[in-house]
Amino acid sequence: MPDDEKNSEETPKGLVFKEEEPSVTHHEILVNGKKLNYTATVGRMPFKDEKEEIEAQMFYMAYTLDGAAPGTRPLMFSFNGGPGSPSVWLHLGALGPKRVKMEDGQFAQPPHQLVDNDYTWLEHTDLVFIDPINTGFSRAKTKEIGTKHLGVQGDIESVSEFIRLYISRNERWNSPLFLVGESYGTLRSAGISGHLIDRGIAFNGIVLVSSILNYQTARFVKGNDLPFLLFLPTYAATAHYHGAIPKRKNLRGFLREVEKWAIGEYASLLAKGDSVTPAERRRMTAQLAKYTGLRPAFIEQSNLRINIHAFCKELLREKKRTVGRIDSRFVGIDGDHTSQNVEHDPSISALMPPYVSTFNQYVRQELGYKTDLEYFVFNKVIGEWNWGSAGQGMPDTSEALRKALSKNPHMKVYIASGFYDLATPHFATEYTLNHMGLDASLRGNFETGEYEAGHMMYVHGPSLEKLTQDIGRFIQSAWPG
Repeated sequence: MPDDEKNSEETPKGLVFKEEEPSVTHHEILVNGKKLNYTATVGRMPFKDEKEEIEAQMFYMAYTLDGAAPGTRPLMFSFNGGPGSPSVWLHLGALGPKRVKMEDGQFAQPPHQLVDNDYTWLEHTDLVFIDPINTGFSRAKTKEIGTKHLGVQGDIESVSEFIRLYISRNERWNSPLFLVGESYGTLRSAGISGHLIDRGIAFNGIVLVSSILNYQTARFVKGNDLPFLLFLPTYAATAHYHGAIPKRKNLRGFLREVEKWAIGEYASLLAKGDSVTPAERRRMTAQLAKYTGLRPAFIEQSNLRINIHAFCKELLREKKRTVGRIDSRFVGIDGDHTSQNVEHDPSISALMPPYVSTFNQYVRQELGYKTDLEYFVFNKVIGEWNWGSAGQGMPDTSEALRKALSKNPHMKVYIASGFYDLATPHFATEYTLNHMGLDASLRGNFETGEYEAGHMMYVHGPSLEKLTQDIGRFIQSAWPG
């Protein structure tokens, strides 16, 4: 078969690989009593090979404040995680000028709606939402080319290249630069900060939403006891929320108590392995039951190590309910109440239709971007993901972030964590920060915020408001202007 026919066959249906004009529309929104006029630019950034032929296109959506001087106006690049997720969650949940109208803690009745976002970060910074290759409307010309982007390093390099191209094409090299990533996007952010500083691009600040920089803190595999310790405070918060343990007046104080025991006695006894005594096992079982609300027999049968998936199924088993991993305030209903694993994550099930449906309508109708392509959301790229030297999926980019800070000591980092996040627990984030080997002079560059919600804390109204206020202060501290 001739090469041109072969490439044509492999090219994703509905996508022509040529430079395209972005869709540009103009809008206004009222934020804190002030009218903001802004421009929305939607399109695909072309990635070219050594022959100057387009081999991939990365979809993006940019919002820029009208009338502002680009050289002094902050510019923030945003993406979500997965890996395999587009930027829709941060975009329509917290940052953008529109947000999804949600029923907190439950599935909202369709059809779903977008409303003006009174808490948009556009008040503080221009925004560029990036969909990595193989997510959203971003595509590679062939499967072989796409594979280059399906991995820790390839992903960092391609999103970094998008940032370079964007600031070059839009002449934003003098703008104060910020990153915001969520979940796997925090690992990407840390990697990008280290990758780009060696290419002359330094950031003023990075926002890590539901952070995970070291995957060892979240991989429940034999021989790795770390997650059993670090997830325990979130188990306790979840049990507290659902009434599985007695209510405490001070949730944060209670969690500090759990954290102290987890990293102290619990860690030392787990480290003893099979040499732990029967008396020690009984003591650990009783304490775990007290903090998690789980049955002592289940804890004992789990060898004193509670797996996240087992916890989500077991906590409310007697009520024939499960709890969410992304947000453990959400509850689900399984068909088989005797099984060991949940059928679905009720928090993801509640969020997926509202976000996907409103985005697809919004981008075509209001922003004028016409395409027949499917907007890929969690399109199973994780099964093909190349974790590189990390082996079984335990990458760690905290060292890249440390190096970036040592080269650019002006860079600030804000980390937002939810108490009910069973995907990237707040105590795992604290552990990672405490093991980065930061110079004492750089520790003050970090600021953390905690929210009484889950992984996507912005679906909870009070947490969304608090997050926006915290970020406004953070941007001001990282770039006084």
